[in-house]
Amino acid sequence: MAPEQILLDRPRLPSTPPPLDWSTLADAFEAACLLRCTPPPAVASTRRPAPEHRPPSVEFNREEAAHRMRQLLHRLDVPIEHEVTVGGLRRRYQLHRLSVPHQHRPAYARALEAGWRQGRRELLGGPVPGASTVRRAWRPRLAAAAWRAALLAGGRHVRRHILGVRITDRELAAILVRGAALLDVPALLRPGTGCYLVCVADGPDRQRILHSTALGPTHVPDRSAG
Repeated sequence: MAPEQILLDRPRLPSTPPPLDWSTLADAFEAACLLRCTPPPAVASTRRPAPEHRPPSVEFNREEAAHRMRQLLHRLDVPIEHEVTVGGLRRRYQLHRLSVPHQHRPAYARALEAGWRQGRRELLGGPVPGASTVRRAWRPRLAAAAWRAALLAGGRHVRRHILGVRITDRELAAILVRGAALLDVPALLRPGTGCYLVCVADGPDRQRILHSTALGPTHVPDRSAG
């Protein structure tokens, strides 16, 4: 058999998908961060399942987090089924369960996996020599997206002198520390029992984080790519 035919018959490796445009990346990355803020589903195995391998449903105990996840997935063209369960006796609470219909699960998995992988690389990879103006503008927006997800769905840890969140995902905790630096805010990472506490000081640092993560009623995402 000729060498040329051997090369032609060799199975091709799967091609790397093209990178997401900046606006789509911000939405997919924030959705992935919201997912990583939630506890994994109960399974018989003692190993913690990776977020990208979880079932295509997620539960939030805060309406704001569920609403934000629905908003992000809508912009990613992923439909969601939203169920609300009310529980408790003396102290009532709501549990919001978001599920992706079966036929849309592959698109959902691809979007969140790509968003997490690309967003993580942008924030933890360090500055890129000769980075474009667009990239320099979007990296703080990705940092704000991670903090917004953590404040909405993570464990709040608010004290008089700090604003903090409890995160069980180690990589997300590292991203929050790095993201705070991109927002010109020093953050501390404190290991806890089964979680990580990421906190910033009260005062100007706290206000900068809250201002960066706020979404006003007139907020319109910038859809430019670069």
